[in-house]
Amino acid sequence: MSNLNLAIIYYSSTGTNYTLAKWAEEAAQENGANVKVLKVPELAPQQAIDSNPAWKAHVEATTDVPEVSLEDLEWADAIIFSVPTRFGNMPAQMKQFLDTTGGLWFQGKLINKVVSAMSSAQNAHGGQEATILSLYTSMFHWGAIVAAPGYTDPVLFTTGGNPYGASVTVDQDGNMQEDVQPAVQHQVKRTLDIARLVKQGNQ
Repeated sequence: MSNLNLAIIYYSSTGTNYTLAKWAEEAAQENGANVKVLKVPELAPQQAIDSNPAWKAHVEATTDVPEVSLEDLEWADAIIFSVPTRFGNMPAQMKQFLDTTGGLWFQGKLINKVVSAMSSAQNAHGGQEATILSLYTSMFHWGAIVAAPGYTDPVLFTTGGNPYGASVTVDQDGNMQEDVQPAVQHQVKRTLDIARLVKQGNQ
């Protein structure tokens, strides 16, 4: 799998989805992929960030993480997204980035990218599934291949059981309420396995 390129594209305000992205990076490296962890640009005003100590601390702690570019999408054979839910939808920061991909879409350069997504919210029914599905809607327009985990491994039954993508509940203090790292690891492997098959079929 050493010839597979995986872009892990995330948005995180206080760090949960950054942690999910780093777990995905670790799993991808263990599976031999070339990996980039990339954040989407922050759109929130500085005043809003400064008013939330956890948000401000996370922004400052991740200044060295590169921002995603359209070239990263071309480079990637597979893409894993990680986003928190915003009223059952993806954050504006991620949506804004996806809205810039029209040129690549028009040129057919996003066809057959293998994609998967993860999410988080502050309660168990806070919109994680709807958020992942909202992101997949854009992927269908790309002509991408969605590599949802489904129930393809027993680990899904002990980590929340989300067949659309790994998701986690986070309390008011930012603590994850489920042990979802094994689900992330499985999702990464499944995404890479499918990407490998697609890439072999195109050669």
